[in-house]
Amino acid sequence: MTRKAEQLLAILTAAPVVPVLTIEDSQSAVPLAKALVAGGLTAIEVTMRTPSALESMRVIAGAVEGARVGAGTVLSAQQYEQAEKAGATFVVSPGATPGLVKAARNSPVPFLPGVATAGEAMALAEEGFRLLKFFLAEPAGGVAYLKALATPLPAIGFCPTGGIGPDVAAAYLALANVVSVGGSWVAPRATIKAGDWARITTLARKAAQLGGEKR
Repeated sequence: MTRKAEQLLAILTAAPVVPVLTIEDSQSAVPLAKALVAGGLTAIEVTMRTPSALESMRVIAGAVEGARVGAGTVLSAQQYEQAEKAGATFVVSPGATPGLVKAARNSPVPFLPGVATAGEAMALAEEGFRLLKFFLAEPAGGVAYLKALATPLPAIGFCPTGGIGPDVAAAYLALANVVSVGGSWVAPRATIKAGDWARITTLARKAAQLGGEKR
C-alpha cells in the first residue's frame, strides 16, 4: 500500500461514517464541522456543488481541530488542484477520468474515485487505487452487490455512498470489504439552516457508534 493509500485508509477508518455535506453558506461551515467532530465524525466531505464549497473547506481546515476535510464531487483536474489549495486532505469523485487519475498522481492529496461496476473497480485497481467509492450505492446494487464483489475483488476496500441512511448503514459496515460509508443524514439541510448544532452532534454520535465490532 502506498503512503497516500495509507493516509486515505486512516482518514476513512477513523469513524464509520463520512458526512457528505453540501454547504450553501460558508459561515455555517465551522460550527457544522465542530458539531460533527464533537459527535465523533472526523472525516468531513464538502461537495463542490456550491459557490461556497472551497471557502468552506478553507475555514474548516484552518479552524476545526480534529477535522479531516475532504472535497467531494470533484470532476476535473482543475477542481482537484483547487481542493488541494483549499486544504483538502482527501478528494472524492463520483467516477474517474484519465485527467483525474493524472491529477491524483501529481498531488500529495489522496484520491477516492467512484465506481459502480466490477469492471470499473478492476480498471482503477490496475492503476493502483485499492480504496474506492461505491456510488451510487443503493441504486447500483446495494449491500448484496457489494458483498458479491468481495469474492472476485478481495484486495479492494469500498466506501459506499449514495442513498444510504441509518437504516442500512450498519448492513454495509458489516461487510468485510467496506471501510466506512458516506452519508448526508447526519447533517440534514434543514438542521444546518436552523443552526441546530446540538442536533447534528447527536446524529453524529449515533453514527459514530455504527459498525463498532469492526473498530
